[in-house]
Amino acid sequence: MRNKMKAMVIYEPGGPEKFVLEERAIPSVKEGWTLVKIKGFGINHSEIFTRKGLSPTVQFPRILGIECVGQVVETTRRDLQEGQKIVSIMGEMGRAYDGSYAEYVLLPNEQIYPVDSQLSWAELAAIPETYYTAFGSFKNMQIKEGDSILVRAATSGVGLAFLKLVKAQFPQNRVVGAVRSLAKKDLLQQQGFDEIILDERGVLQTEEKFDKILELVGPATLKNSFDHIQSAGIICNTGQLGGKWYVEEFDPIVEIRNNSYLTSFYSGNVHQQLIDELFSYIDAYKINVSPQRIFSLEQIPAAHSYIESQAGFGKVVVLNN
Repeated sequence: MRNKMKAMVIYEPGGPEKFVLEERAIPSVKEGWTLVKIKGFGINHSEIFTRKGLSPTVQFPRILGIECVGQVVETTRRDLQEGQKIVSIMGEMGRAYDGSYAEYVLLPNEQIYPVDSQLSWAELAAIPETYYTAFGSFKNMQIKEGDSILVRAATSGVGLAFLKLVKAQFPQNRVVGAVRSLAKKDLLQQQGFDEIILDERGVLQTEEKFDKILELVGPATLKNSFDHIQSAGIICNTGQLGGKWYVEEFDPIVEIRNNSYLTSFYSGNVHQQLIDELFSYIDAYKINVSPQRIFSLEQIPAAHSYIESQAGFGKVVVLNN
């Protein structure tokens, strides 16, 4: 095995131009860790926040990247074999230690999740963080036949993944997407949304109430979502795409209206069982998990620019040769 790898490193916060492509030594295996050859990974909004310097616990220089799919190269974990297909999500990857924006990554043994899948590397790369988040939310929302469902931030990777998960099992359920601009209305309806409504400065431009709401904008619009929940409905606050981390002056007794329920899903709670369940669900319902766009490692700055642009849509992945 060669001893050098390509990695995209960031030395100071800023725009996508702050990334530097470097040649680095491939990390050496240490007790309790596994070396993984990275085949691909998704680009996530949290990495964009970190790149901008909005993750106070992350110190630069750093190789970003909170997820990956790949193969075991060398390991200290007895139940893993060389060449085994794995996924890894979250932990402190790309934050406390170097992450997946590279050709190899050294990961803690407990953060390696074996997968048995015939999907291509591009399809696998689109799954970990995005579909795991969408699937966890889907389960927590207890969706049933006939539910009317709203997705806030419908153009996001998680929003589109959630739509596919719902429509696969409940094709007749009405799923509405909320967006800040109607420019992508046709594109979203082609993906399977039944209707698209405008989210104007955090206020939904509709009188409709829904049985279930997936809140991906987060604390910035959560209070408004309660204006649109049916009696005994469920709101799942999963995302923070609105750029706010907290809800100020939130009185649960008053704000949680219509005898509704507020839940959440945090993708940092990773369990092999839920990963296995997710892959079984994708397989059973033959869900098309292909990403919207594929970039190379060298094109990471362009991938970040694309996601942040008006054109950004759906899941973006990076594949290594």
